[in-house]
Amino acid sequence: MTKKQKIEFIVKYFSEKIPDPKTELEYTSPYELLVAVILSAQCTDKRVNMVTPPFFNRYPTVETLAEASIEDIYDLIRSISYPNNKSKHLLGMAQTLINDFDGEIPSDVDELQKLPGVGRKTANVIASVIFNKPAMAVDTHVFRVSKRLGITPTAKNPLETERVLVKFFSEEQIPRAHHWLILHGRYTCFARKPNCKSCGLTPICSYYLEKVTE
Repeated sequence: MTKKQKIEFIVKYFSEKIPDPKTELEYTSPYELLVAVILSAQCTDKRVNMVTPPFFNRYPTVETLAEASIEDIYDLIRSISYPNNKSKHLLGMAQTLINDFDGEIPSDVDELQKLPGVGRKTANVIASVIFNKPAMAVDTHVFRVSKRLGITPTAKNPLETERVLVKFFSEEQIPRAHHWLILHGRYTCFARKPNCKSCGLTPICSYYLEKVTE
């Protein structure tokens, strides 16, 4: 089966199963999503969603966050992984937005990466979710699932994975495909022991066909 045929199968399967996939991070504005995605690095969405309500009560806008202190930010996010670094990133992000972008979150992936704490994955999430751009954010779930399915079998890093995926998914499909692969990795294709018995992608999955059915 070719990669194109696999992608067609994946799109058909998820279009029926999860027609309107969305991020599980809770937010009400582009600013809130940006903060949440920065906090979510190597941390669960569930934990982030517990921390962000009091955070946004204290800092409801990028302007208020830009005036915060590292210590106050840290106190609000201390239960998140790497709170020291993320406190600095959040303050730096807000101050950079105010000083260099007139307080507006840019839609361009390269411009977004000029913000402290914003790597390519985070930039792609913002570009895709907020601005509906064909940007494929590759986290550990997307990297693992796409490799197991046999779409990116030789990819050595997230950037290589991204480049392959954007070739095979259409621009219209990319924003949804990002969430499809994340949710599949989060709830079915687990890192240590994938739940192949409940997976509807086994007919086209290289991992299942090569490892499980041997």
